[in-house]
Amino acid sequence: MPLPADLPIVDHHCHLSPHAGGVRAAARFRSAGGTHLFLTTQNYAADLPLELESYRRQFEVTEALAARIRGETGVVAYCVVAPYPIDLLGAADRLGIPTAVALHRAALELAGRWVRDRRAVAIGEVGRPHFEVSDPAVHRASEELFDLALSVAKDSDCPAIVHCEDLNEEEIVRLDRRARASGLPPRRLVKHYARARFPAGWPEHLTPSYLARRDMVLEVLEDPGPWFLETDFLDDPNRPGAVLDIATIPRRAMWIAGAHPEKLERLRIPFERAIREVYGWSPEPEERSVA
Repeated sequence: MPLPADLPIVDHHCHLSPHAGGVRAAARFRSAGGTHLFLTTQNYAADLPLELESYRRQFEVTEALAARIRGETGVVAYCVVAPYPIDLLGAADRLGIPTAVALHRAALELAGRWVRDRRAVAIGEVGRPHFEVSDPAVHRASEELFDLALSVAKDSDCPAIVHCEDLNEEEIVRLDRRARASGLPPRRLVKHYARARFPAGWPEHLTPSYLARRDMVLEVLEDPGPWFLETDFLDDPNRPGAVLDIATIPRRAMWIAGAHPEKLERLRIPFERAIREVYGWSPEPEERSVA
C-alpha cells in the first residue's frame, strides 16, 4: 500500500553538520520519502564553547544549514537550539563553576530568544548528564540549570527536549512534577532518545520521542500518544549510521504500509497529532519543487 500523499514523514530529532553529510544526508532522507525533520544543534567547532558568542555562532550554523536543506532538498527543517548539558562539565573544568554556570545560563536565555523570534521551535537538548557526576557542586549546578531550561521553555511557549538517563515510571512522575513546578505543561517536556515503551498512563505525563527501531515502532503504534519517532542521527563520518541512519523513519513508514497496512493511519500520531499537541501547530507543507 502506498503512503498517503498528505502524510508528512517526520524525524523528530537528528543532528546534521556542514562538515559531514549535511545537506547530502537530508537529500538521502528526502529520497527515502522523508519530508520534515527537527534539526537539533550541536558543537560544530573543534573546541568546547567557552563564551556566549560561540553558542551564537553554533545556533547560526544550525539555522543556515536548515535553510540550505529546505532550499536544496525541499525537506522542511525546524531548528532546536540550546547549550548541550554536558558542556557544563568541560566548561567548569576550564573556567571554574561560577563562570561556567553563568555562560550556560546566558546560552539558555539566548536559545529562548531564538524561539521567541521564531528562529527555532524548541529548547534542546537540555537536561542533565546521563552518568554519575563526581563533583557535588557541578551536579547541583546541572540540576539548577535544568530547572532554568524548563522555565525558559515555559516563558518561550515551546517544548523542552530533554537529554537524560533512561526513565522508569517513578522517574517519569518525578520529571512530570518538575515540569509542573516550572510552569511548563508536562506534555511539553519531551524525553528524547526513549528506548523503552513508556508505562500505562504516561499520556498524563511527559512525551516520549522513541528511537525508531522496527520493534519499537510496531509496539508503540498501539499507544494513543502523543509520542514522536526519531533517529538521533549523529552525522559523524567516524560513526556512520549512528545512532540510526537518517533514512530510517521513511523506511519504517514504508514498511508499515507494506507489512501492516491496517496500522498505517496510526503514523499520523507521531507525524501530525503529536506536533499539534506538543508544539501547538501543524507541520507546514513540504516544498514540492526544489531549485
